[in-house]
Amino acid sequence: MRKKEFDSIDWEPKIIGFLCKWCSYAGADLAGSSRLIYPPSINIIRVPCTSRIKPHFVVKAFATGIDGVLISGCHPGSCHYVNGNYKARRRFSVLRRLIEFMGIDPRRLQMSWVSASEGFKWADVVRKATEEIRQLGPNRLFIEGET
Repeated sequence: MRKKEFDSIDWEPKIIGFLCKWCSYAGADLAGSSRLIYPPSINIIRVPCTSRIKPHFVVKAFATGIDGVLISGCHPGSCHYVNGNYKARRRFSVLRRLIEFMGIDPRRLQMSWVSASEGFKWADVVRKATEEIRQLGPNRLFIEGET
């Protein structure tokens, strides 16, 4: 658990991104190699497919003080594993309800579809996610001494 004073001027959200290795990870790589500018607030975890993201991965991220989670994969109908992104989309809607039940604003969990050729879109997705989570402020649910 982390203990930190919230200073809205200096504070930057900490975001975990679970990215499909076939599409979104390649899109993020393209954004980087193209030297596109986007907030450095996201730490990427590459997964074989978005359908492999287990609910406890997301819950654990929030429990450790992460401010937001972004799940990004292949566009619907373009999954290398045929229907993995459809499974992920269904799991995403259940996960949003679960974290809301836990007391976490569901806007802290976001999903996007980014292909390998969409580096510009990836940069835009990260900018928008960072701004929305910045507006929400830090995830205080699991900070010591706060209720």
